[in-house]
Amino acid sequence: MSDGVYDMPEEPARRMRRPGGRPRALLPTIATLIVLLILFSVFTDVWTQRLWYRSVDLGSVFSTVLGTRVLLFVVVGLLMAVAVVANIIVAFRTRPRVALAPSPSPGFERYGDLLQQHGKIAVGVVATLMLIFGGSAASGEWKTFLAWKNRTPFGVTDQHFNKDISFFVFDYPWLRVLLGFGYSIVLLSLVAAIITHYLYGGFRPSAKGQKASGAAQVQFSVLLGLLVLLKAFSYWLDRYGLTTSDGRLFTGISYTGDHAILPSKEILAVIAVLCAGLFFANVVRRTWLLPGVGTVVLILSAILLGALWPAALQQLRVRPSEPVKEGSYITKNITATRQAYGLENTQITEYQAQSTAKPNELTADADVLPGIRLIDPTVIGPTFEQLQQVRGFYSFPTDLDVDRYKLKDKTQDTVIAAREVQIDRLPAGQRNWNNDHTVYTHGYGVVAANGNQRAADGTPVWTEKDLPPQGQLGDYEPRIYFGEQSPDYSIVGAPPGSAPVELDTPEGTKGGDPTLNTYNGKGGVKVGSFFNRLLYATKFRDANILLSSRVNSASKILYDRTPRERVEKAAPWLTPDGDPYPAVVDGQVVWIVDGYTTSDNYPYSEKVGLDTSTRDTTTGRGTIAQQPSEKINYIRNSVKAVVNAYDGSVELYAWDENDPVLKTWMKAFPGTVKPRSDISPALMAHLRYPEDMFKVQRDLLAKYHVQDAGTWYQNSDLWRVPADPTAVATGSDSSSQISQPPFYLSLRMPDQTDPKFSLTSVYVPNGERENLTAFMAVDSEATSPDYGKFRILRLPANLQVPGPGQVYNKFQTDEGIRAALLPINQQNSGARAQFGNLLTLPLGGGLLYVQPVYSSRTSGPGNYPVLRYVLVSFGDNVAFGTTLQEALEKVFNTNVDTGENPPGTKTPPAQTNQTVKQALAEAEAAYNRAQDALKKGDLAGYQSNVNQMKAALDRATAGAAATPTPTPKPSGAPSTTPSTAPSTTPSTTPSSPPASPSG
Repeated sequence: MSDGVYDMPEEPARRMRRPGGRPRALLPTIATLIVLLILFSVFTDVWTQRLWYRSVDLGSVFSTVLGTRVLLFVVVGLLMAVAVVANIIVAFRTRPRVALAPSPSPGFERYGDLLQQHGKIAVGVVATLMLIFGGSAASGEWKTFLAWKNRTPFGVTDQHFNKDISFFVFDYPWLRVLLGFGYSIVLLSLVAAIITHYLYGGFRPSAKGQKASGAAQVQFSVLLGLLVLLKAFSYWLDRYGLTTSDGRLFTGISYTGDHAILPSKEILAVIAVLCAGLFFANVVRRTWLLPGVGTVVLILSAILLGALWPAALQQLRVRPSEPVKEGSYITKNITATRQAYGLENTQITEYQAQSTAKPNELTADADVLPGIRLIDPTVIGPTFEQLQQVRGFYSFPTDLDVDRYKLKDKTQDTVIAAREVQIDRLPAGQRNWNNDHTVYTHGYGVVAANGNQRAADGTPVWTEKDLPPQGQLGDYEPRIYFGEQSPDYSIVGAPPGSAPVELDTPEGTKGGDPTLNTYNGKGGVKVGSFFNRLLYATKFRDANILLSSRVNSASKILYDRTPRERVEKAAPWLTPDGDPYPAVVDGQVVWIVDGYTTSDNYPYSEKVGLDTSTRDTTTGRGTIAQQPSEKINYIRNSVKAVVNAYDGSVELYAWDENDPVLKTWMKAFPGTVKPRSDISPALMAHLRYPEDMFKVQRDLLAKYHVQDAGTWYQNSDLWRVPADPTAVATGSDSSSQISQPPFYLSLRMPDQTDPKFSLTSVYVPNGERENLTAFMAVDSEATSPDYGKFRILRLPANLQVPGPGQVYNKFQTDEGIRAALLPINQQNSGARAQFGNLLTLPLGGGLLYVQPVYSSRTSGPGNYPVLRYVLVSFGDNVAFGTTLQEALEKVFNTNVDTGENPPGTKTPPAQTNQTVKQALAEAEAAYNRAQDALKKGDLAGYQSNVNQMKAALDRATAGAAATPTPTPKPSGAPSTTPSTAPSTTPSTTPSSPPASPSG
């Protein structure tokens, strides 16, 4: 050591420098290990994918996808490698004996000598890189290739080229892919030839005389000619691409496109072919003059014909009379859009909504009343959690689902959720690998409640509850091994006779110790062998899979467990709906997932963003997934997928059997999609119209309900989906423009004889006004002959029917409603009112709005919402009650029977509005006296007056809704009232989790 620097001994240093020593061998060893690790990682991914597909009996999907990707990788990769290497070899073998000019750098020639000495290695490296580059890009286009290879005719021709739609949906995308590969191969070959000729002196751009050798000129001419020829083909294809191009007004060919852009593409294609001929002729003439002139002509023509001519035509001829010029093209767009989105049979009816209902009309609609859903699935989740969670490690989704069940010979709307295990909720002391992956492996049972009933205390009326489950849904396998909140992976199963370790229920059926279970379903991948354990330890980067004694010869690993994941893997050509829902079918809990086939190449059909069209205030919240950000202009609900919650099996049923895209994929993956006739009646009863497709369709119908080109152009009848007033009021979305979600409920449209389970939405005019312009419903009962039929009730322009935002404002400002909610919302009450979904439905010749109001504590453990009031609006009147029946009787001033009141529910006696006003006046006077006493420091007087105010508010609350209230007026009651009253919301304390059965 000298001056703080360590001097390496001479001998070791000499050994490190000696040729052939360890450092020289170390680098290749490290490189080899890295390559082996990469290869093993790739092998692990491929082989575990194979094992997963075999576990769900879909090995053919894996083999088809893998085979197609390998085929494309090899063919395109080899083609690119051969083309590039062949051009390098040609350039090398035709190099001049003497360079055309000296090398620009003294050391430049050494690169050529080095490559000449190690030519085979250099060529091998280039070939390998081209193979990987070209093959990787090609393998990613397997969907486009399979769709083209198995294409099915639509039986419908486009409106311009008279070609079957299948050409645009299947052929055109594949031709574009081939064109892209052609460009890549020729360009890379040209670059390789230029570099090789440059290295060996055959190409010197800086030379004063000849800049390229004769051989270089020939090679460059051929490659450039091929490049220009491909450009000619591109111009020709662009003609068909115009049918799906986004224009200023619409998607498709416009007047300018038809009379300027389309002819220019044809002319440019011819010019490009002639220009390519000049390059090929240069092989013989050996002069760049003519190819250069041809290239300049092509560029100038592209500018003049491709840009200036269309712009001039648009400005000088189209803009002055655009409605006339574009009329026929708008009509094509309207027709194609309605075809591509399944909107051709939309029924629009003029609806003269009445502001008052006659008794006979209410009597005729009496059977609709039980279908008005009071339980809001987006609000009631915490109530399910607190009352039915049982233990802290169980959970329910934020937004529940709406289905229908036949209970006691009557089909009714039901709010349902699966009780799933969520290991993140385990106490820190119970978190370990054994518990996370071998003990807490599954959820247990479903919980369901009547959609239109509430108990006396405001909680749901359960149709299925508790643990073990009991209720009206019958006997079924309750274990939920595959769900929306399942752990990323679990190890299950054990040899016969082994002690079970999987937690089944925290207690036995009669209390006591937890019950344990061993999984014996057919789902999962066997990991008993050392090889499979090693693979999955690598896949999940978890050595415990390899080392733990809990993994035995009979063990299986469950992963990719969410319903959407399993459907996406089972049918990678489908786009699954964002909200799978559970159902009890034939003694099993299953997840139902709607699958869509989509395209963005349907000619003339309007393109929309799938993510933006399906977005509302529920999207992305909890387990509701957001759709990918891609453009589409064709969609079909082609498949109904079913995922078994116990064994994870995936069943795909053809739903829209006439969909050519579905037929194409069924040919590509034969045997994976079952015919519609295989759907059992029990499953058919739970299928419904899918939400995401409905959102896309309602987004289009806001404009494409208009079929007259002139009206469409003027945008004089443009609608929009209103913003969700509840979300805006609570500030849950800063933009305040997120659409109101659609709602499932049972209703009867004017032309229907019986109420039908439907998916509904409303429209308001596009602009500042918020009055209602249309109500829309689609029949969602899969067993109905009218399933999927859109019915729109259009309101006359001279009829001012309030929209959701205006009705919500009425509810917020009504004196009686404010008085009823004041004890809940007052300061220091520890509670708040929470408004539920604002439902709209036709009733009594008009339109009825119904909104449940819940109360819940604002803080503390165990808080959950309970239904307190039901607000209704019909015409100019609003009313409320503790039940829907009470509210409807007040707003209609007649007796109704909603069938909502379970045994034990009582309706408070009605009082008069005069009583309400008097009570509010007394409350305000007591409030003022309390404030005066507080300023004087008279605490006893303050408390006395607060008590008097509280009593007056209670009287107002009890009698506020005795009769229908007119259009709201400013309330005289104080907006905030100090109170010592406790919260009106019941609370529970979550139970402590059971002792962990970990080993």
